[in-house]
Amino acid sequence: MAGNKNREQPVFPVVYAPALDPSSDEPLRINAPLVAEWLIEFLRDEVRRRRGFERVLLGLSGGVDSSLVAFLCARAFGPENVWAFMMPYKTSSPQSLEHGQLVVDLLGIHSRVIEITPMVDPYIERYEPDATPARIGNICARMRMIVLFDQSAKLNALPIGTGNKSERLFGYFTWHADDSPPVNPLGDLFKTQVWQLARYLGVPEVIVEKPASADLIVGQTDEGDFGISYHKADRILYFLTQGYSPERLIQMGFPRDEVMLVKNKVDSTHWKRHLPTTAMLSTTAIGEYYLRPVDF
Repeated sequence: MAGNKNREQPVFPVVYAPALDPSSDEPLRINAPLVAEWLIEFLRDEVRRRRGFERVLLGLSGGVDSSLVAFLCARAFGPENVWAFMMPYKTSSPQSLEHGQLVVDLLGIHSRVIEITPMVDPYIERYEPDATPARIGNICARMRMIVLFDQSAKLNALPIGTGNKSERLFGYFTWHADDSPPVNPLGDLFKTQVWQLARYLGVPEVIVEKPASADLIVGQTDEGDFGISYHKADRILYFLTQGYSPERLIQMGFPRDEVMLVKNKVDSTHWKRHLPTTAMLSTTAIGEYYLRPVDF
């Protein structure tokens, strides 16, 4: 009976802007049981029916996004068909490994730790000793994808992505790295919605509560890089993606500087959310006209 009741409720509530409190997360509230059920079925459909895989793998950082994906995958395919790879660099927080192992132990999924420092440092030391921390972070992110896709070939398991909608709209990922896995269950969930779903599915509170970080630079946090908290950014992103103009948001009570900060981040990173731009010479240009959003 409970399942039927959930189906009568919308995944996202209908929100009328004039009654909105700009400090409220109400527009971002989700029907967590229904969203969980939908994402589990999405994973099964995309991985098994469309691509013919029985196994999946993911990079497990110990953060809430990858932990949530591990929980979803364990439910969708059974823990025996899920592989989690923890890939620390020498500057990674020891807590990341601890939290990743906590998830592995709770779910009973397969796991392996592959240290990427011996892969990354020879390139930097020999060819790019002056590389900035940001460049090193990008190198680490791409090296992790090399490992993940090689393990995919070894295990015959499909890589699953872990990026959320807030990160994607901000362009807060390494191009052709974090965005590379072909299936992503969290890509249409704002960070605040990820937290809601993680709590519902039982992701440990120590993981849900800790400051979000890419863990590529010592002391780095997502919100420190953004210049705005996820809660504030998500409220603005929600209405921008609904078609509201910055001017309308400001009229509704959102601070002008926060609205423009968020809007500028979205506007400056559109290119990261698309495949490489093709010079079109025909009406069958791949990725422009020829491919449908989902092939047949």
